[in-house]
Amino acid sequence: MSVQSLYQQKRMSASDAIRVVRNGDTIVVPTAVGEPPALLTALSEARRDFRGVQVSQILPVRKYAYFDPETAEHVRHTAYFFSGASRPGGQDGWIDFVPAYFSELPALLNRNLLPADVVFTMASPMDEHGFFSLSLAADYTMAAIERARVVVLEVNPNVPFANGDCHIHISQVGALCESEDPILEVGLPKIGPVQEAIGKYVAEMIPNGATLQIGYGGIPDAVVMQLTDKHDLGIHTEMVGDGIMTLVEAGVVTNRKKNYHHGKMLATFALGSKKLYQFMNRNPALEMHPVDFTNDPFLAGQNDNLHAINATMQIDFLGQCGSESLGFAPYSGTGGQADFVRAANRSNGGKAFIVLPSTAKNDTISRIVPTLAAGTHVSTSKNDINYVVTEFGVAQLRGKTAKQRCEALIAIAHPDFRGELREAAKKMKLL
Repeated sequence: MSVQSLYQQKRMSASDAIRVVRNGDTIVVPTAVGEPPALLTALSEARRDFRGVQVSQILPVRKYAYFDPETAEHVRHTAYFFSGASRPGGQDGWIDFVPAYFSELPALLNRNLLPADVVFTMASPMDEHGFFSLSLAADYTMAAIERARVVVLEVNPNVPFANGDCHIHISQVGALCESEDPILEVGLPKIGPVQEAIGKYVAEMIPNGATLQIGYGGIPDAVVMQLTDKHDLGIHTEMVGDGIMTLVEAGVVTNRKKNYHHGKMLATFALGSKKLYQFMNRNPALEMHPVDFTNDPFLAGQNDNLHAINATMQIDFLGQCGSESLGFAPYSGTGGQADFVRAANRSNGGKAFIVLPSTAKNDTISRIVPTLAAGTHVSTSKNDINYVVTEFGVAQLRGKTAKQRCEALIAIAHPDFRGELREAAKKMKLL
């Protein structure tokens, strides 16, 4: 049978396609804009027809009707990483979460430590050989496809056909539906003077020829904006966004100095504008790969001069970073921060930057604290921390004693809090 005949045989409406789901199934959904809106909307509308179904995902970008505590016994969400859509349920306790490094989610799926009965995912149109590209998020989805009983695609002409290990053949597909809605666009975060000051400190420490991993947020994007005078930068990251595309267009990113996957940008998911998604389409300089390839510290660390830039919400005197919770209340998730901190530490000439404004809540709270708030989830450990950057400067903590770390962090805290931080440090016998 031809691939076109197979396609037509498996083509149906979204409301019919979701009927492959059985009671008790776990549906694995890709990161962010890789999620298929027509399928998840149809599932939401029919959620009372099911019982015990679980949707597992990193970073949902739409709040579907199934995000409903009243129908959680029918269809419920399990978070690999919280977003604005799932965070309220996580903090209220009716959405559960899985603590895990982003890089290890495929292994957890492969080893049957995480369930994967069905995969719902966005996909590009099929090529002449019968392949679709899961370009928006290869992440853990490729591993879930290997485990799942059935794979359901939402095929959309606005999804780019990217290169890399992100392809699925029509013979692997159980059902598919079609949509033509624009892919959700996510704009650049707001950048203020604090973010700009932090970005300047980091940008000054990035040499020509460095390979970059850039996290999402105002500060990482502020760094990107200040790299336009650099030369021959490379990209090995988890997320490709508009900032990276801008550097490519400016001739700053060439990947010519990369010693690992020379000449190629590597990422595992995309989040940005329509222009970004068009930029990805059959771009020979960009490859999308599963997250156990892009984020594995051993593999990523083979890039010389790997510079990783990630944000945290709170850091204590020893350098422990609370990047994913507010006390015990979940806020986001582990994601790839620790993956790339460890990768940059392994890299010859690498640097791992943790960036944060010195204060929160209109300068009423210091983000540099003697100890993390009770119950805080530690994302980057004291043993992995390297550079910490606020708008007041840079503290290099790796190889430093506890007392030296304390002094360095207080020096980049907001001046209004340095006195009380010093008093706390004296009580802790650190000063």
